[in-house]
Amino acid sequence: MKIQLIRNATLFIEYAGVTLLVDPMFSEKEANPPVINTANELRNPRVPLPVEVDKLVQPDALLVTHRHPDHWDEPAQKQISKETAVFCQPEDEGEIRAAGFARTTPVERSVTFQGITLTRTGGQHGTGEIGKQMGPVCGFVLQAEGEPTVYIAGDTIWCRDVEEAFDAYQPDLTIVNAGGARFVTGDPIIMDENDVLALLRHQPDTQVAAVHMEAINHCFVTRDDLRDVIEKSGYSSRVIIPEDGEVFAD
Repeated sequence: MKIQLIRNATLFIEYAGVTLLVDPMFSEKEANPPVINTANELRNPRVPLPVEVDKLVQPDALLVTHRHPDHWDEPAQKQISKETAVFCQPEDEGEIRAAGFARTTPVERSVTFQGITLTRTGGQHGTGEIGKQMGPVCGFVLQAEGEPTVYIAGDTIWCRDVEEAFDAYQPDLTIVNAGGARFVTGDPIIMDENDVLALLRHQPDTQVAAVHMEAINHCFVTRDDLRDVIEKSGYSSRVIIPEDGEVFAD
């Protein structure tokens, strides 16, 4: 197994001999406007891609946790091979097919692809009315013979869906979006430092990799912020905070 953080939530994974691209965002630095109703006017993405796009456009399969533009943007849709197999939540199938990806499979529960079991998990993209407006999201659990179990939680806060995924699959590695994204009002819409700590306390046997940081203007938890909290809490040996472009599982 090999996992590389590209940028934000975009991951390139080699797993059981299969290459998987997760939540592709290929936009150039500052090509897009700021997320509305946030506390600054910085353009997105905040940082450039650390690798050449040509290295990412022909994976064996694509995993899309939801269609927000920092996970599934127009440049990625245009540049990724339309012959790529795509796995997504049922709510997103129609729009992804409309973008030209005919080999799109909505995952109701679990599917098998080239020896890998892909299981869709739930999530909660915020609380209250904001959480409802953000729409449905999902994560994926990867399982294959001879490979560690990997849980990609997606854009979610710590919630019952995540707790249930841990209890059901006992992942060896959990990848969380931990930038603490939020609007001017309301609670965070993805995990922040406190959510990561709650996860670590609930699941003492999983290694955690924290991504989705420092790339989008409404993500206010930095790598240094999270690193400081983790160190003070005594969990440093269990948490990886990769830089953009870094291979963090090999």
